[in-house]
Amino acid sequence: MAPPGEAYGASMQVWLEVFSLVAAAALVVQVVILTLLFFQLRRTTENMNRLVGDLHARVGPILTRAQILLDDTQPKISNMVNDASHIVYLARGQAQKIDRVFTDAADRLRGQLLHADRILTGTLEAVEDAGSKFSHSFWRPVQKASALVQGIKVGLDLLRSRRSRRSGDEPREQQEEELFI
Repeated sequence: MAPPGEAYGASMQVWLEVFSLVAAAALVVQVVILTLLFFQLRRTTENMNRLVGDLHARVGPILTRAQILLDDTQPKISNMVNDASHIVYLARGQAQKIDRVFTDAADRLRGQLLHADRILTGTLEAVEDAGSKFSHSFWRPVQKASALVQGIKVGLDLLRSRRSRRSGDEPREQQEEELFI
């Protein structure tokens, strides 16, 4: 039997060899996995490069056409914007002219209406004054003549009533009845 120190050293030696073998196996497995990952990554990169190349081949002509279209339409769009700006400028000028014309016409119409109102007011005042003068000059003599006729009628009635009293031919009831009628 070996001394206790030697057994411990030999057992340690075995464990060290086992650990070294396990570490070496782990390193080999890691190298294999990394190698497989490398090849897989390479294949994926090639696929991506091929897809990007296909996409570039397909999108390139579209982008080229779009660029040509933009280059072709940009002057036209600029011209349209300039034309629209000019049209707005002209329309604004015409609107200002129309506004001035309508404002002038409205001012003239207002002046004419004021003038017509003054004339009409003066005419109505003159007609009212003439009517008042006519009324005073016509109705006063008519009233005086009416008063005169009324006075004559009263006088004649008075004379008739005196004659009839003198004659006494008619009874008093008949006289009153005639007056009533």
